[in-house]
Amino acid sequence: MIVENLKNTREELELKQKDVAKFLGIHLSTVSGWETGKDTIPIRKLIMYANQYCLSLDYLFGLIANNEEYNKLNLNLEVLAKNLTELRLTNKYTQMYIANKLNTNQSTYSHYENALNIIPTSFLYGLTKIYGKSLSIDKLFGREKKKKN
Repeated sequence: MIVENLKNTREELELKQKDVAKFLGIHLSTVSGWETGKDTIPIRKLIMYANQYCLSLDYLFGLIANNEEYNKLNLNLEVLAKNLTELRLTNKYTQMYIANKLNTNQSTYSHYENALNIIPTSFLYGLTKIYGKSLSIDKLFGREKKKKN
């Protein structure tokens, strides 16, 4: 879903791939790879893209049908780690269970819950399959909705 939404949002914003590549400081072929599904966009680049164009991560991941405006996200691994742990415990899952579902090992997954590494985009997408529509990627990162005036 993220592949389609990257391309769709870029086109809705009337941007060319070269515009996105320039903003993100990457090669044009990299954007093309993300949009075709050949490559996976790193979460840091996805956050830059979402922040720049006022896009919800939930919208980009296909968790919601319409974009919602959020405040800019400043990546904080401690917040992400805390929220990943809370989400898992609330659902009464073990790290081993989540790791198996993500096709990784428990020690790799524990690094995300201990703020040692940032969780890859592909694993975040995997979490959407585990937790379903109850998961908000924006909330997982501690991102807050913009207040309406």
